[in-house]
Formats: sequence, structure tokens, C-alpha cells
Amino acid sequence: MEPKNPPAYVVTSADHALRAAVMLQLEGGLTVSQVAERLGVARSTAHRLLQTLVYRDFAVQDDQRVYHPGPVLELATHSQSRASRLRAMALTHLQRLVDIVGETANLTIRTGDTARFIASVECGQALRVGSREGMVFPAHRVTAGLILLAALEPAQLDDLYSENRYAERPGERPDMSALRAQLARVRRAGFALNNGLSERGVVAIGVPIRDADGTALAGLSISMPSVRYDHQRLPTLVAALHRSAGAIEADLGD
Repeated sequence: MEPKNPPAYVVTSADHALRAAVMLQLEGGLTVSQVAERLGVARSTAHRLLQTLVYRDFAVQDDQRVYHPGPVLELATHSQSRASRLRAMALTHLQRLVDIVGETANLTIRTGDTARFIASVECGQALRVGSREGMVFPAHRVTAGLILLAALEPAQLDDLYSENRYAERPGERPDMSALRAQLARVRRAGFALNNGLSERGVVAIGVPIRDADGTALAGLSISMPSVRYDHQRLPTLVAALHRSAGAIEADLGD
């Protein structure tokens, strides 16, 4: 392949940010000093570039101040394998689920302490929950995130939400006692019910999608306006979700 020629007008800051993102994706953990040296910029400039990547979910910073690929880059890394395959196989089943329950359906994966919606199919009702595809939320604030967090071992959960990881953003760390109790309820029930947790006026219900070994790969959920939620329908809705999740799992196993 012939080397690329640079465009006539290169936006230097954008070029530096993209190069830093590529370095993280290909090489993993990097410090501010390493990025500054590689790009030939001051440490203060490298720090601003990396913080921008963190803000846009292209990077995450650990408690040793080392930067790693963030949710966007990790999703891109796996886009031709698990996440992409999962999304492609799930879309038909999401549409069938929407046809059955009459509400918007979503497919979500977890990356660290965030949950990313990789597919959404809206229902046709005038009052409905819109598509969340591509959006990223704190995992403990959304239905599928709770489902996937509930699948973690206690030590994994403690590490994910350690005080050191939240040293620079303590206000974003969840109440761990409350979260553990919530996840225990999710595990016992086999589904998650989110009534206004992530957005007031919205109710969501979700179940896990597992691989052949029983590992939770993603969360399958339906979302609806709270004014339309009827608690008496909950068993029926959960059963429909489990059937759809089972159909997706069967396709993944083929």
C-alpha cells in the first residue's frame, strides 16, 4: 500500500488526537510523557489531548494515571467479531420483540463501568422511548448495565468501583452497599426492572444474553413510558424477553 499524502490543510490538534487514539488502540497503556514524546508536543498539550479522549470515551485513565483504550476504541476493536456479530444476529429478534410487546427494544454491552447501546428498535406508538443506539451511560444507571454488573464476581465489582478509580470523580461513584443489594435482587429475579433510574418517566426491563459457557455477553431490554407500564404485565414481559434472549443465544451458538 502506498503511503498516504497529507491533506492540504491539516488540523494539527485533530491530527494529534487521532494519532494518540491510534497509539492507545494498538499499544494499550500510555502515560502523558510517552504520548508527548511520541507526538513531539509539550506534556500539557498531551494531557489536554488525552483528557479530551477520555471525555469522548476514546480513552480511560486508571489510578496510576496511565491511559488505556476507552469504550469507543474497545468497541471498534471488536467490531468485526463479538459486538458486530451480536448486533447483526440480534436485530431481527429485537424487531420481533417490539412486534410482540409493542415497546422499544435495546441491546447493550458493558465496557468497564459504562454501558453502550449497540442496537435499538423503536416501537410504532406515538408516545414511545426513542432509540438509544450509540449512547453510553454509567452501567449502574441503566437496566442492561445492572444485568451485566450482576454477573460479576464480588471481587470484580469491588475492583471496578474501587475508590482509587474514582479519586478524581468521587461524585460519580455509586453507593456500593445500595448497588450490591440491587444487584443481589437482580440475580435472584433473573431480570432487572428500572423504574425512572436512568430517566424519569421511563420504565425498562432487561435480561442477560449469555454465551455457551453461561457468560453474560449483553443485556436485552425493553423501554416504555411509565404511564403505560402495568406491573401486572411484568411476568409476561419478562417471559417475552427471555424467549428473545434465548433465540439470540441459539443463533450465536450456530
